[in-house]
Amino acid sequence: MQVGLTVVIAAFLTAILSGIFGMAGGLLFMGLLAWLLPAATALALHGVIQFASNLWRATLHRRHIEWPVLLWFGTGSAAAITLFSLVIFAPDKFLIFLGLGLMPVLVWLPERWLPLDAARPPHAVGGGFVSTGLALVSGVSGPVTDLLFINTGLGRHRIVATKAVMQAIGHASKIVVYGSVLLSASAREAIPLGITAIAIAASMAGIMVGGIILDRISDAQFRFIRRWLVTLIGATFLIQAAQIALT
Repeated sequence: MQVGLTVVIAAFLTAILSGIFGMAGGLLFMGLLAWLLPAATALALHGVIQFASNLWRATLHRRHIEWPVLLWFGTGSAAAITLFSLVIFAPDKFLIFLGLGLMPVLVWLPERWLPLDAARPPHAVGGGFVSTGLALVSGVSGPVTDLLFINTGLGRHRIVATKAVMQAIGHASKIVVYGSVLLSASAREAIPLGITAIAIAASMAGIMVGGIILDRISDAQFRFIRRWLVTLIGATFLIQAAQIALT
């Protein structure tokens, strides 16, 4: 019961961060689940909760979704899911924390180094494969999907809507590959279905609160706080990965 309550509270609070900064909340929530639960269970549960949250966000902005981009992105994502389904791969907490720790490095890369455009099919396919692969290893891939929109000509509403579906695809991949672990007796005992449903609702509520806060901060504050916040979170997870490696 204590674990379930912690998951619900964390789903709400980290969703507020996601509603403000886009990816900080997902990083933090994945790390917390990996700390509380076995690796595969954490990945699957994170996938369920975040899939519902991003799907809801995509539904709200459905008029702006750029479907041709998603077609190519989904092709790359399907290739990654197929690869991980065929290869014997057992996720562990070291890889999860290492991936979570290294992911924020991407926010510091000069944009000219990776002139990507989600509207270009090769970029979308490659982005779908890489981001889905990272989601299956570390649980999150937000910084990678961010890179796809560096040089895109899409407006902010189309970017928000299309990225929401991309993120939903990444989280759905975790359900496909690891979802069966949630049916085990130990997983149902730790996180009952009712708790998962409440956590999903809490996540959606948190996104709404985050959106209200986002409207009250400037673009400069957004960029500064987001970059340093995800860096601090990443450094914490790198320390955790190091501790696991040394034990």
